[in-house]
Formats: sequence, structure tokens, C-alpha cells
Amino acid sequence: MNKLRQIKGTLNSAIIGREKEIDFMLIALIQGGHVLLESVPGSGKTMMAKTFAHAFEGDFKRLQFTPDVLPSDVTGISYFDPKSQDFIVRPGPVMTNILLADEINRATPRTQSSLLESMEEKQVTIDGETLKLPNPFMVIATQNPVESQQGTFSLPAAQLDRFLFKISIGYPTFEEERQILRDFNENPGEVRSSTVLTISDVLEWKKEIKSVTVHEDVETYILQLVQATRQHPYIELGLSSRATLALVHASQGIAFLQNRSFVTPDDVKYVFSPLASHRLMLTAEGMLIHDPIDLLNQIIESIQTPVEAAIK
Repeated sequence: MNKLRQIKGTLNSAIIGREKEIDFMLIALIQGGHVLLESVPGSGKTMMAKTFAHAFEGDFKRLQFTPDVLPSDVTGISYFDPKSQDFIVRPGPVMTNILLADEINRATPRTQSSLLESMEEKQVTIDGETLKLPNPFMVIATQNPVESQQGTFSLPAAQLDRFLFKISIGYPTFEEERQILRDFNENPGEVRSSTVLTISDVLEWKKEIKSVTVHEDVETYILQLVQATRQHPYIELGLSSRATLALVHASQGIAFLQNRSFVTPDDVKYVFSPLASHRLMLTAEGMLIHDPIDLLNQIIESIQTPVEAAIK
């Protein structure tokens, strides 16, 4: 756990004021999940993703999405080699440990969907040939809010459900922005993290995190939260079974980062909104008068929290 604290310290010093976001990205990397970063242009989404990836020794590739990017530009191609008189498979950028899918909502729905197999099954199929992706594999996607720009395509529900977290990045505080001004004035695009996280670290933590226990009362609490999203009058489409499993894994992740061997109700509350907000589909009336985060907070308040002393 000393190594984990060192890594968090390194990332927090390189990415100013984003401690919570770094926790979520570490959980996603360890648990085999993916992260969607959303904010207005210039808020540091791409820089945060690059800095996080730079601290990891594995392969990192970046793909800038535009409307003319094709699915084969993501997954790869099979081409005929005249010398060998045979077809050769050339994997695309998806064949990496961390893939930065920059401005993913600028790509067409067909290109967006080309990532589905890779995100869910950790493999890619090119002209009928299936290749396993490296372990670990993580997609960090960025997008600008759809309502702020023309020429963007909303991610389909099936794609959104593959992201473990959707993190909305707000503006920094006054003092955080002062520190950004002083630290990055001369080199605004400089990545300042050093490589401190190895593949073996992540693979070892993947095994250790499975030993984090989830008490039956916490399981019941998680199921009650999920059921409440399906029964809420302003929510047309609640959380799926995939989301239920993701909520358990994310709760184990935050407990693991805090060096605990068990999950508490506060862990579940901590990850609930970033895990669930992008998976909900509100009714027409709900979209007019409510924000998904507000509805999720209402659901948390409506469900009785288990007594923590009984779950240790």
C-alpha cells in the first residue's frame, strides 16, 4: 500500500486539484473498467488523461476522433502483402494498455461502436480474426458537453454502460488556478508525471482487491439503490445488472485505495453518482425539471443506510 500512496502522491502533485478524479481512474485501471471525462474545452481533460497514462509503464496510444475516422482506424485492418502472398493483420491503436479516445463524441455512431467489443470483452476482431488485448486494458475517453457544440454525436446507451465512471470536471478553485498559473505558465502542455506504476503492480492489485469483502447488509443496500433507480417516476431506464456488478467492484476499489479489507456504505455512496449518472435515461418530465445527479442524491437519502458497526 506504500506504493499506492506514492503513486497517488505523484499524480496529485502533477494534476492539481483532481484527487477524487485520480481515485476513480485508479479504480478503473485496477478493476478493468473505463472512464469518460466530460467538461468544456480547455478544462484539462486531455492533459489529465495523458499525465495519468505517463505515470504508467504500459503502452499508451491516443486517437483523436473526428467525423471522418473509420472503425478500421480504431480496431485495425487486414491487408494483402504481395511479398508473402498472404493477408497480414495490422492492429489499430486499440492494441495498447491505455487508449485515450479524445473527443469521442465527434466520431460517428458506427465508429464509436467499434470500441464496444474491446471495452467489454478485452479483444478485437479484424476481418474474422480475434486478437486478445494487453492486460490491463483501459479506455479513457473525453468529450465536450453535446449541447455546447455542433457536429457531435451522443454516445449510445450501450456504449455509456461500458464506462465504469463518467467524471464531470468542473472549474478549479481560485487557489488551484493560481497554482496552475504559476506551475504551467511557461510550458502549458507539459506532462510532469514520472513513471511510477508498473504492469506487475496493477496485476497484483487486481488479485488483492478480490479479497475486499462485501457484507450481506451492504449487498442489500446496493440492490436497494439499484431497484430504486428502476422504480423512480422520473427515470425511464434505471441501472442494469452490469451496473449492479460495477457498483460492487467500484465500492471494493475505493475501500482498497483506503487500505480497508471491507466495503462500507460510505464507499457505495462515494462512487454511486459518477458510476450511475450516465447510465440513467430520464423521462421527458424528468429531463425538464431534474438533473440525474440530483435524482441519485434523492435516492441515496431515501434508502436507509446499514449500521456500519455491524458490517465490519
